Amino acid sequence: MSLLITDVTVGDRPGRAVHVLAGRIAWTGAAGDAPAADRVLPGEGALLTPAFVDAHVHATATGLALTGLDLHSSSSLDAALGGLRAHVAASGPGVVLGTGWDETGWPEQRGLTRADVDAVAGDRPVYLARVDVHSATVSTAMLERIPGIADLPGFSPDGRLRLDAHHAARKAAYGAVTGAQRRAAQEATRAAAAALGIGTVHEMAGPEVSSADDLRDLLELAAAVPGPRVLGYWGELAERGGLDLVSELGLAGAGGDLFCDGAIGSHTAALGAPYRDRPDTSGALRFDTGALVDHVRRCTLAGVQAGFHVIGDAAIDQVLAAVGAVVEELGLAAVRRCRHRLEHLEMPSAAGIDRMRDWHMVASVQPAFDAAWGGDAGMYAERLGVPRALATNPLADLADAGVALTLGSDAPVTSLDPWGGVHAAVDHRTPGAGLRPFDAFDAATHGGWIAAREEHPAGPLAPGAAADLALWASSEGLSRVLADRARPACRLLLVDGESVHTAG
Repeated sequence: MSLLITDVTVGDRPGRAVHVLAGRIAWTGAAGDAPAADRVLPGEGALLTPAFVDAHVHATATGLALTGLDLHSSSSLDAALGGLRAHVAASGPGVVLGTGWDETGWPEQRGLTRADVDAVAGDRPVYLARVDVHSATVSTAMLERIPGIADLPGFSPDGRLRLDAHHAARKAAYGAVTGAQRRAAQEATRAAAAALGIGTVHEMAGPEVSSADDLRDLLELAAAVPGPRVLGYWGELAERGGLDLVSELGLAGAGGDLFCDGAIGSHTAALGAPYRDRPDTSGALRFDTGALVDHVRRCTLAGVQAGFHVIGDAAIDQVLAAVGAVVEELGLAAVRRCRHRLEHLEMPSAAGIDRMRDWHMVASVQPAFDAAWGGDAGMYAERLGVPRALATNPLADLADAGVALTLGSDAPVTSLDPWGGVHAAVDHRTPGAGLRPFDAFDAATHGGWIAAREEHPAGPLAPGAAADLALWASSEGLSRVLADRARPACRLLLVDGESVHTAG
């Protein structure tokens, strides 16, 4: 069945129409010249765009935050504990999962401790992830479920866990989620994404953030139930069997959240110089460079896209050194074909940006990080000092150098909010470091397809491209929406030409 969406504004051009056939765009042009179709949808002058692509999501964790204990809005330690108290009282038995607390603005000037949590939750096992999801506070009952955790790097008797201790606690906590809970969380995430005009999400799975079963369930859900498309990534080194799952499930890549370091807020991002507020540490690299070289080599030989979680400058430099070694060994063309990805990429050097451009690598970035923590008075300034903070997330430098850019949320670290991400990319907290409006929008739509190596050569609105389209409750053209920093509601979302969301 063919569909004609008529009388819409495409870009800044009103009076346009788009003909959809067999899940693809078959024709675009002036509404008066449109071909006949089985079904006609009057757009009434509304804005029609390519659907958004959120290029970095954790679907189950996001859904659990949407349906469970979300501490992002907690303005104090007392408020966070109040939220925990209410959730414990309202929930049934089992592990309590929460996320989103951020102590950097709290009047108490400290984070949650095990004693705080035990006083509220008693003998309930509790896992409360800090906002960056690279550290957490757990209850005594949670610690008792993890044998040997006290011997792992990053363990603290006060229940505040980092590094390997945190990864073990996260694995145990999310491993306690039932199949029904997981399904409900994944459904909630896809529904929320669809309502926001997100047609595709890149699921960044891995043994330290979810599980192979979690990823299988998500992909099966996406195949069975209409909604946003899910492109899966698995963040595990090839030497540990990571490529086997990529092959088995037909994933988009071997990486994504392959944690080469941690996060700035948790003092675990690997830096070339110590943290300003904790000069005793520079964070930590998690792998030997040789293991990364092996991973890039195996991925490149298999024609598989590799990806790496790299936030600190030391982690970025380590991965680029590994990619460079494989360029020397296998040749530039082989590496370019794979379009390897760097996730987050907050502190690249000018030389690193040039290497990424030359090697056709992808910068997967989260502008909401800068909006939340950047500038000369935010958390980054506290952790790094003002000069280094103002140099983070150099989006304009990446774009000007010709590095492929794609935008994501890293939900649940920051909310699913594609228009907000576009506007944050433009309104960077460091003057001159933001993107031009159309470049930001392109990175949030077409950029996601480029990052996944599935872009249509003539663009997302050209005949032959997948009919992933969003119709917005706005009579303005795209230029005005971007200039006004608007967040229009999504009236209709099509994925492969099929409606997956219609506003009531």
